Amino acid sequence: MKLTRRDFPQGFLFGAATSSYQIEGHAQGGAGQTQWDTFAATPGNVVGAQNGDRACDHYNRMDEDLDLLKNGNFDVYRFSTSWARVLPEGRGTVNQEGLDFYDRLVDGLLERGLKPAATLYHWELPVQLADLGGWRNRDIANWFADFTEVIMGRIGDRVWSAAPINEPWCVGWLSHFLGQHAPGMRDIRSTARAMHHVLLAHGRAIETMRGLGMNNLGAVCNFEYATPADASPEAAKAATLYDGYYNRFFLSGIFNKSYPADVMEGLGPHMPENWQDDFDVIGAPVDWVGINYYTRKIIAPNDGPWPHHNEVPGPLPKTQVGWEIFPEGLYSFLKRTHEGYSRGLPIYVTENGLANDDKLVNGAVNDRARIDYLDAHMAKVKQACDEGIPVKGYFTWSLMDNYEWSLGYDPRFGLVHVDFDSLQRTPKASYHALAAALAR
Repeated sequence: MKLTRRDFPQGFLFGAATSSYQIEGHAQGGAGQTQWDTFAATPGNVVGAQNGDRACDHYNRMDEDLDLLKNGNFDVYRFSTSWARVLPEGRGTVNQEGLDFYDRLVDGLLERGLKPAATLYHWELPVQLADLGGWRNRDIANWFADFTEVIMGRIGDRVWSAAPINEPWCVGWLSHFLGQHAPGMRDIRSTARAMHHVLLAHGRAIETMRGLGMNNLGAVCNFEYATPADASPEAAKAATLYDGYYNRFFLSGIFNKSYPADVMEGLGPHMPENWQDDFDVIGAPVDWVGINYYTRKIIAPNDGPWPHHNEVPGPLPKTQVGWEIFPEGLYSFLKRTHEGYSRGLPIYVTENGLANDDKLVNGAVNDRARIDYLDAHMAKVKQACDEGIPVKGYFTWSLMDNYEWSLGYDPRFGLVHVDFDSLQRTPKASYHALAAALAR
């Protein structure tokens, strides 16, 4: 790799990220059913109707995987906890085996000198709560606070950082407007409610963790750089609106206690009653902000219903899942987030990585494309650091190949190759290159 640990400020942290449903193997350890189990069981939703029943079997192979983190010279492991593993019905009876699992995970990280960075929710909503309306139901904010109390009451004294919800755009828009993730809805009223309630739940979880005496609490949002398809005013307006509901909506709610006016032109009529009264909870102070970034989108206007636009293919090189490679977008979001929202708070790149059609050949994976991708994006992080933007860490997605939601097991984002038949782990060339770059 072109950059090493020494090219970044003293104390800058490097990490790798995963999520519970994508790696653990959900059909074991007393976990309850999630909306992803039922979504995947519905024909046409997921490639090959694949699910997270076994995934990478991290539940039984935790020590091996934590050793990969240690041997990779990482500082931080960003993992998520499964609501349905801890509370199999979403509320009520606690699954002690689930709590014990996360207890062992945190202790295992600390024993290896790694900082545990917990995310409470990465999309695996218990089915019983989905039956009650899930993220459309305002009560979910309190259900989530109760889950927060249970899981962080057990591990909150030892985690280095915690964030309530991974990528609220995916929870709200992707899952309720585009229907591409569980629960697979395509309904603007449901979308408006889900987008608001996910932020309300975020705020309630922050309050709950503060009540437990925790600190180093943050918010993790995902971002896509929106570019107009042409030079017309209509295309510029379309791209600005895409930027609004994707990038500005959640940051503005958390940090500015307001929603963008252009987004509310479409969502406003469908918002829950008295939504304006919730911003003091939504805007509960956080200690840092996390940026998940992968790609840009080219946006063209159309004559359809609001938001009156669609994506069109772009000219840049693309990843295995068709995402354009645009490192400049990461720098842009680091700068924009600092100047317009977080205003001096530490910023972490909490996810960034490449999906690549990696092949295991003679016991090795030569993923040069991933090394180039990481190099290019780390260079933009360094640029931001050099300009005084308070970027404090960079975490790659993902430690290992895993279940990529509606795309099943085909896309490979991992630094470590997983054979999904034998479950053999094989560190790729990118893992070895990064380990060398991060050596102290």
